[in-house]
Amino acid sequence: MPFTTSLRFFTLRNSIYFLSPRKFTFAYKRPFSTSFSSAMDSNSSFILLLCGKSTAENEIAKSIKTNNTLKLPDNNEVSILLQSELEQPLKDDYSFRIDSFMNSLSTNQFGRFLIWSPRLPSTHDVVSKNFGELPLGTVCVADFQLKGRGRSKNVWESPAGCLMFSFTLQMEDGRVVPLLQYVMSLAITEAIKDVCDKNGLPCVDVKIKWPNDLYLNGLKVGGILCTSTYKSKKFNVSAGIGLNIDNEKPTTCLNAVLKELSVVVYQFSREEILAAFFEKFEKFYDIFINQGFQTLEELYYKAWLHSGQRVIVQEKNEEQVVENVVTIQGLTSSGYLLAIGDDNQMYELHPDGNRQKHH
Repeated sequence: MPFTTSLRFFTLRNSIYFLSPRKFTFAYKRPFSTSFSSAMDSNSSFILLLCGKSTAENEIAKSIKTNNTLKLPDNNEVSILLQSELEQPLKDDYSFRIDSFMNSLSTNQFGRFLIWSPRLPSTHDVVSKNFGELPLGTVCVADFQLKGRGRSKNVWESPAGCLMFSFTLQMEDGRVVPLLQYVMSLAITEAIKDVCDKNGLPCVDVKIKWPNDLYLNGLKVGGILCTSTYKSKKFNVSAGIGLNIDNEKPTTCLNAVLKELSVVVYQFSREEILAAFFEKFEKFYDIFINQGFQTLEELYYKAWLHSGQRVIVQEKNEEQVVENVVTIQGLTSSGYLLAIGDDNQMYELHPDGNRQKHH
């Protein structure tokens, strides 16, 4: 029988937090600059540069520019450019290196059509608002994000040094759409490990904090956001990740931890990690759709923080507060936390503080 009252979760050990919405700010290293200054005279004007991996995708880019179909929220002005139209390569230290990314990418669908911008309100808004105009698997990357979004409408300020991207995909089974964020979180942690292995580096072990946060050495370095709309019997999913690669404040970043671990002078790049992510994600997504998430669960549990975690659950029942100690066992089939109480009762824990008994 489900409990309808809100519950609060407190840690006994191996922290688990259910936080109220708040603002999370990454430190910004320097004022924004770009070679596109002539197109940036107004704060409400934004550049979208389009590029494809193949000739076919570049033809799509030309068509989008010709038809001027891309829009931004709040009637912000958009200037659309093709990579082929650049008079010279981007040389700003903080600009996303498109050629480096495309040369590293070896996927069949994801990431092959790229939208890049030096600054945007939100990459998520670009792909979600223009979903029908873009090929599936399109990725939008920004160097600087003004109104990044998190779960529960949290606001994220995301400056240079962070990998910020959103991409599109389509799903048919609404029951498994909530599990997509777990596939993404697994893909990004495994991608970072792959980059370390390929370059002979010690493992930078990014961990998953359920449901959608990324942690390194006990500090948050990233997060995942998925939203969807239902149209023509399919779910149009806009999925995004923010990952702090090269900003040591306010918590830490991948390169800071790598510097402590390795004697080799090496720095992670956004382009390298993004290409590695899409290769991992495309593989995991195929398994997820065709075999189910349970095929990936063992690998997922190796990357998350919660196995065996002891949690005190408080339930307010009329005038009394009842406490139960539960131990995290894994995930339920619907993607919530599965826990067992000291009374051997099974529980399903939700991120908003709701709990249901399992019989």
